[in-house]
Amino acid sequence: MSAAAVDANPLGAYLRDRREKLDPAALGFALTRRRTPGLRREEVAQRAGVSATWYTWLEQGRGGAPSADALDRLSGALMLTEVEREHLFLIALGRPPEVRYQAVEGVTPRLQRVLDALPLSPALIKTAMWDIVAWNRAAEAVLTDYGALEAHQRNVLRMMFCEPRVRERQFDWESVARFVVAAFRADAARAGAVEAVKALVDELSRASPDFERLWRDNDVQSHGGGAKTMRDPLGGTLSMDYSAFAVDGRPDLAMVIYNPATPEDAERMRALIAAREG
Repeated sequence: MSAAAVDANPLGAYLRDRREKLDPAALGFALTRRRTPGLRREEVAQRAGVSATWYTWLEQGRGGAPSADALDRLSGALMLTEVEREHLFLIALGRPPEVRYQAVEGVTPRLQRVLDALPLSPALIKTAMWDIVAWNRAAEAVLTDYGALEAHQRNVLRMMFCEPRVRERQFDWESVARFVVAAFRADAARAGAVEAVKALVDELSRASPDFERLWRDNDVQSHGGGAKTMRDPLGGTLSMDYSAFAVDGRPDLAMVIYNPATPEDAERMRALIAAREG
């Protein structure tokens, strides 16, 4: 295929490249009478449940704009990764696919090492459900001893609305709780988890009239960064700045890092960490 043809039909070139990288034998197709590597066009069409003629036209740039459903079928047939699937949508429709929420149980060792490399900055990773799935020692000392909790208890909303000790550590619980609910709502929608969070919302609405009241307000806010002042575990006051970052471009995970707001807060934080480790 010439460079000019590739430039004129990037979708067709990408589809052809992906199918030529697949192993027919591994997918149950015979290896006889093959003049080119990978799958034949009719085999891709068969796996995707689409017309062989339509798929051939699509590769040749004659099929018109495919639907999102057809692209999802082709993504599965070609065994595309999430990054490859996103690229397919971008070149075919000029937009990324709708986000598909993925439940997360933990993080990779690499991500945990990133958290552990911040010995004086509390850091954690949360899901779109606001479950804490990873944290460092500084977070245990300054925020919450997450390791002492059962997995289902490591949820920011459950702690905020159902744990009196967490409520007591907030100087202005109402504004903090309002922010948490609004940011949670925005995160869940961004990650495509609106359906997934319904059970948690129902549970918290039954357990906490305050949550039900704030949830009904339908507020949304970004969790990108801000300031937080709280009572520390030893009864003092601690002010911190925090920033939230997407993890590996995944909207279902966010890393939140806290830093002391002043030199005095830094000393206080060091003392809390030293007391925890001593």
